Amino acid sequence: MKETSKAVMRRLHDSRFVSRYFVGNGIDIGCGSDSVEMYSELFPLMKDVTPWDLADGDAQLMAGVQDNKFDFVHSSHCLEHMIDPIDALKNWFRILKPEGHLVILVPDEDLYEMGTFPSVNNPDHKWTFTLWKETSWCTKSINVTDLVKVLGESAEVIKLELLDATHRHLLPQIDQTLTPIGECAIEIVIRKRPSDEISKKGRLPLNNELYTRDRFTSLTGIQI
Repeated sequence: MKETSKAVMRRLHDSRFVSRYFVGNGIDIGCGSDSVEMYSELFPLMKDVTPWDLADGDAQLMAGVQDNKFDFVHSSHCLEHMIDPIDALKNWFRILKPEGHLVILVPDEDLYEMGTFPSVNNPDHKWTFTLWKETSWCTKSINVTDLVKVLGESAEVIKLELLDATHRHLLPQIDQTLTPIGECAIEIVIRKRPSDEISKKGRLPLNNELYTRDRFTSLTGIQI
């Protein structure tokens, strides 16, 4: 399916992936042979990526990985395989440094499972996901908007997006991720707030010597 590879061109059109999200030392959970590290030359601020797969341990627990270790945590289509995705999400967030970013892809239940569960496309899927629904056709459905709340006040939710741009709704019930372009997913990006932001209840302006009022005016011509 190569979902990480499919996402590269789309992500390059969002400068935040280059300048903010994939920066420093990261880990790619459940990456298999499709790690984001393969595209490191396209994300030049990316230093090193640790692959984490079955041989490395239970991705739900991330046992032995210290807290606040990585600048970014990436996982593509792994969370749906966890017995307890809430526990997994908390542990993935646990190993992320403050000010780092957690970037996750999960399949959308309508675009991927298309009304059938257990999944006919991937029988190992233990859960389905939707951005938000009042009710779902699936008894194992998780609302992503509810899921991210379990991370508490440390989580700054940057992005929750249904990736349906390449989905062809008129096709019959087939796995469209088997095509070269088909993404049937939800993308989640969460920044881990440092302690000062938590105490201030938000990401508020700082006294930054690089951008004093006078310097801002000299650079932009805008009087503030």
